[in-house]
Amino acid sequence: MSTPGLGSVEAPPSAALRPYVTRLSAYSERYGEPVTRNEAAMPGAVLILGFGAPMEVGGDRVTSFAVGLSDRSFATRVAEPTEGVEAFLTPFGARRLSGVPMRHLTNLVLPVEDLLGPWARRAVERLAGTPSWPDRLALFDRLLTARILAGPALGPEIPWAWARLLGSGGRARVAGLAESLGWSHRHLVARFHDQVGLTPKTAARVIRFHRAAALLRSGTPIATVAAECGFYDQAHLNRECRALGGATPGQIRPRSAGADGGD
Repeated sequence: MSTPGLGSVEAPPSAALRPYVTRLSAYSERYGEPVTRNEAAMPGAVLILGFGAPMEVGGDRVTSFAVGLSDRSFATRVAEPTEGVEAFLTPFGARRLSGVPMRHLTNLVLPVEDLLGPWARRAVERLAGTPSWPDRLALFDRLLTARILAGPALGPEIPWAWARLLGSGGRARVAGLAESLGWSHRHLVARFHDQVGLTPKTAARVIRFHRAAALLRSGTPIATVAAECGFYDQAHLNRECRALGGATPGQIRPRSAGADGGD
């Protein structure tokens, strides 16, 4: 694509991939000057297989890379034309894809060949040689499905606990999750850290922030967001938005929504 800016298309993951990948996209970025963005913490991992110039991610220059779950925001900078494909993975998709405990990926940006070996190089070559974006996404889906399903199988307990945290917006009690599983608190934390990369308490923080940010972007008043998402007050929401999103609630909320007090 030659038009300046960001172009992208999305495709839903196939049925076999759906428990492990939430979104697939193909993209192209071309700007007249460098563009810097702040990437917020999110309840998932990211895989990018790039074909163009490298970009700066968390201070490192990378073209194809993976980002584990994090409890902080980081900056990206695009200075040259680049394109590629991107997958947003659940923690369990990232765990099966990489074959390593997710705690080893927490808050890290890793060149994809360091994490996935020769598979990554072959995948990039095949994807770069597929010019049509729909065909590229279909191939990306097939490559991910084969790799993930060949990875280490996981028991149902931590995915269940993760689903409970997601479904509650991060408000489910960790003690209640451990009790429901018949596990000690320490055992739940250890298993969760291995398969997710964050402790349950930290994961709940990220999930709660992610829900709050979505509400803010929809134009929901800041005070309402704080109450609905279980923050103590607007000051607590403000601290979490700065720590996990690198911005205030007022900066996340669309300007056109008007001011309702409390940055």
